[in-house]
Amino acid sequence: MPSSRRNLLIGGLAIAGGYAALRFGPPAAAELFAGDLDFEPVARPAGFRRIAGGDSSSGFDLFMGLDDGPDPAMAATVERVEGRVCETLYGAQTEPGVVQMASFSDYNCPYCRALTIRLSKIEEASAGRVRIAWHELPLLGEASTMAAQAALAAKRQDAYVAFHKRLMRTPFGTTPEYLDVLAEDIGVDGARLRADMASEDVRRELRESGALADIFAFVGTPALVVGRTIVQGEIGDARLKRLIERERADGAIEACA
Repeated sequence: MPSSRRNLLIGGLAIAGGYAALRFGPPAAAELFAGDLDFEPVARPAGFRRIAGGDSSSGFDLFMGLDDGPDPAMAATVERVEGRVCETLYGAQTEPGVVQMASFSDYNCPYCRALTIRLSKIEEASAGRVRIAWHELPLLGEASTMAAQAALAAKRQDAYVAFHKRLMRTPFGTTPEYLDVLAEDIGVDGARLRADMASEDVRRELRESGALADIFAFVGTPALVVGRTIVQGEIGDARLKRLIERERADGAIEACA
């Protein structure tokens, strides 16, 4: 290519990148030049693949918040969940054409807060063509564990989505007093919420999400599984939407059949 044309092309790309950075911010500018999606298979769980992610919180500990020491039930939970990964990950199967996603988040993870809002918007705009299963993965101490337990307790009163979104948006730290206020605000029985937070049923659900995190080798939050594709860390909207459409085009997940 002649140098004049090459310089013109480089200049045009630079202008386009600068416009994207001003109009949409640095992540969108980077995605303007992002190549096609590259996948690599993972050994565990069989039938899934991985795509590179971005920023995430770290310090993963399967047993954090579940007990004062290692939970003796965790190893058994991992073994049990490994035999029904898809069911535990996504719940009920959906009709063809619907892309299933699983989100793993911590209420004290700043990346999770932003991603949860974006995921909710994608699901709402999909007209039922994207279905998200929300998993609690508290990694950042007692406040994270308390928030996760409260959200799962609210789920027992059919208020999980409302509770989840409010906790993700709140600027306040999670305390028993704040949870009481929040429960009253969204019409949840506070006494029942506190009882369910300490229940074995909620502990079991936390263990199952922790077992999935072990099986998928998550090292922090946020983490996603989109169809058969594992995403560790932040992912921009443009790339995520391309991944959703790729999963839809690839059809049913053979490992989940």
